[in-house]
Amino acid sequence: MNESFLQNPLALLFFVCAIGYSIGKIKFLGGTLGVSAILFVGLIFGALIEGTKVPVIVFELGLVLFVYSIGISTGAAFFRSIKKNGFRDISFVLITLSISLLIAVITFYSLGVSPELITGVYAGTSTNTPALAGVIQMVRENDLGNVDNITQALTVGYTFSYPLGILGVLFVFRLMKRILKIDFSKELSELKKVYPLEDELSSKSIRITNTDLVGKNLRDIHSDWNFNILFGRVSSNNGKPQLPHWDYEIQEGDNLMVIGSPTTLEEVVDAFGEESENNISYDRKHYDVRTIFVSNPDLFGRELSSLNLSQNHDAIITRIRRGDIDMLAKPDVVLEAGDRIRFVAKRKDLNALSKLFGDSYNAVSQVNIFTFGIGITIGLLVGAIEFNISDAISFKLGIAGGPLIVGLILGAVRRTGSISWIPPYGVNTTMNQFGLILLLAVIGINSGGAFTSNIDHGIWEMALLGGVIITVVSTIISILIGYKLLKIPFSLLLGFLSNQPAILEFSKEMTGNRVPLIAYSIMFPIALIIKVLFAQLLYSALIN
Repeated sequence: MNESFLQNPLALLFFVCAIGYSIGKIKFLGGTLGVSAILFVGLIFGALIEGTKVPVIVFELGLVLFVYSIGISTGAAFFRSIKKNGFRDISFVLITLSISLLIAVITFYSLGVSPELITGVYAGTSTNTPALAGVIQMVRENDLGNVDNITQALTVGYTFSYPLGILGVLFVFRLMKRILKIDFSKELSELKKVYPLEDELSSKSIRITNTDLVGKNLRDIHSDWNFNILFGRVSSNNGKPQLPHWDYEIQEGDNLMVIGSPTTLEEVVDAFGEESENNISYDRKHYDVRTIFVSNPDLFGRELSSLNLSQNHDAIITRIRRGDIDMLAKPDVVLEAGDRIRFVAKRKDLNALSKLFGDSYNAVSQVNIFTFGIGITIGLLVGAIEFNISDAISFKLGIAGGPLIVGLILGAVRRTGSISWIPPYGVNTTMNQFGLILLLAVIGINSGGAFTSNIDHGIWEMALLGGVIITVVSTIISILIGYKLLKIPFSLLLGFLSNQPAILEFSKEMTGNRVPLIAYSIMFPIALIIKVLFAQLLYSALIN
């Protein structure tokens, strides 16, 4: 088999992907390595099959797919979070990244290791594969030395410090929670006033008994009570259900179907009246319910309010499901390819609505090669631009940073004229995972042989020690600055410092809620860009 793999490196590539992916699903110490296990499996097979090499173009393809898909999917949230959360959150992310960079420099001079090793350790403790890939690409493009030897040292540092970048952070999270005596339930009750923290939407039929609501229209009620809800159907006492409109005046005894999070609905029941035995949400005599796919390109990137549905159809949208998340159908929600929209409408209108929105699963499973190709082309051209910080230090965003930044911008723009830049959710998720799998496998296979030789020379001990120092010290300092100085809730801090999906899952289990996920979505695109830049700056500075 060794000979077959040696002659057919692509067969080895996909074999490593398959085995690594399977191993990554195995739980260990309450978490999993995920697709990162592919890197370790690649190292093993690269060491066992001496002389095997996967073409570099496969690595570059994987990296481009990975970073561009991240940019496209997070661009809108990235710029929205900057505008909304502003100085505090962005500053904290930059502070934490700067702290880890500073500690990496101190560790370099303290341990006397090579620039390649400490740069690999820095990338490993931040569990940032694009940062490692960016340095490798920079070395290759700028002819900074023997690419194979440098790549091997970078990979040794990265591989041995990567587990510490996970386990060390988990240890510090547990330690600081105990030291700071954190009450997650108290934090959650405060944060729910600011962030959408429920995982699902539900509905209840409520019988109006609160006389303060009588005679008021739904617009005033929604404004006065400020619940994060939508109204689905309404029926007067002994009357047939109808779709609500903002000018409808509530009367005592009306049945009102309300959509929102389970927790919010309980509050609405207490405020409005009592849960009704006449659950009008199940009444299909007059109105039916249907879920429709958004596959019409003309609607991609448009706000719901721009469609003026109520003027043309006797229908309302109650919720939108994107990926695994349900969202209330607020007027400012922007439609994306593959969204699943839940309508309440008269049967005669459902077919027209299906035609308007497309309702084709096949259509939203395809890649728009034009927008995909143009976006990546622009990203690669931006990545080729050289930035000169000083006479001694210059860098390029490269194939990691360029497509990422362009992806972020296009993801925020969403569409220009008739061109929609955002691919369907499922398509983009597949591109992201496929790209990450390719680059992890190539790095592992191509570095496996030298990896074992570096172990024999004892370099791994320095990599482990450096990983412990950078991970533990930087995480403790970051938590103290964030919690004590910037007054950031500990639940959010966990998300800001969760630089790997396994850490994020641990944080969610630790808090028992989705607060860390919100901070993670703010941090991830910023951190990914900065880590790619910092890793290249670190290596450039240390070799000069």
